[in-house]
Amino acid sequence: MSAHSESGKLKTVFIKKATAAFIDDVHISKHWEALNYLGKPEIAKALSEYDAFEKIFIENGTEVLYLPQDDTVNMDSIYCRDAAIATNRGMIICNMGKEGRINEPAAEKRAFEANGIPVLGVITAPGTVEGGDVAWLDEKTLAVGHTYRTNEEGIRQLAALLAPQGVTVMPVSMPHYKGPSDVFHLMSVLSPVDTNIAVVYSPLIPIIFRNELIARGYELVEVPDEEFDSMGCNVLALAPSVCLMVKGNPITKSRLEKAGCKVIEYEGAEISVKGGGGPTCLTRPVLRD
Repeated sequence: MSAHSESGKLKTVFIKKATAAFIDDVHISKHWEALNYLGKPEIAKALSEYDAFEKIFIENGTEVLYLPQDDTVNMDSIYCRDAAIATNRGMIICNMGKEGRINEPAAEKRAFEANGIPVLGVITAPGTVEGGDVAWLDEKTLAVGHTYRTNEEGIRQLAALLAPQGVTVMPVSMPHYKGPSDVFHLMSVLSPVDTNIAVVYSPLIPIIFRNELIARGYELVEVPDEEFDSMGCNVLALAPSVCLMVKGNPITKSRLEKAGCKVIEYEGAEISVKGGGGPTCLTRPVLRD
């Protein structure tokens, strides 16, 4: 088993239930606008969507671990990938680039320690790294987006923590796109779903990085313009070529199936689209086969 994979059979994953992150309608009403959600999540629908989402992992045979409700964090903590990075020698605790999420890494660190999961290191200020900017291309190569959420100093610290494991950190300079207030990570435009298949949104991928993926033998499944905002590029591998994605992206789904993938969909209008976080964002994988 390894933590250095985006597409192996998912063995262990952390999630944070909507009941623990969104809490209730009063909490949502107080915070959703300040956190730049596209709309106010409807709590009843969000809880229903999340129950169905959680069930997919249980039926997949994945060990599901739960991040608890924590008064130091807010609604965005449902997108639990961003606060930590899994490695074969323990978790790296991130330092968030979004002000409203600054307490999430410490909250996740407490949960990892409570579950007996070792912590390898912590990204500290002025460095920032968010897990959504990080994707394993292979066992020894970690691509890291240089974005408004992940800065040069954070990437330097991350590379230093991973060097003893023989891991090369590959910085990817991402475009400005909608600016600092937007949720725009490397994994907004890249989702590896097998060792040689990746879902991509090419209009926002740097040419040099796209060429690197091709040179590594990746078949690129292209997301059309009309499915980018609906999370078409945010796809989680439950196993090699077994993909989980938000319902409502039929062209991307069809292209994945044409590439030989099995696609499982979930309703995510409340828990994904409004907050800008698809299935990769909603999960913190720990181990894969």
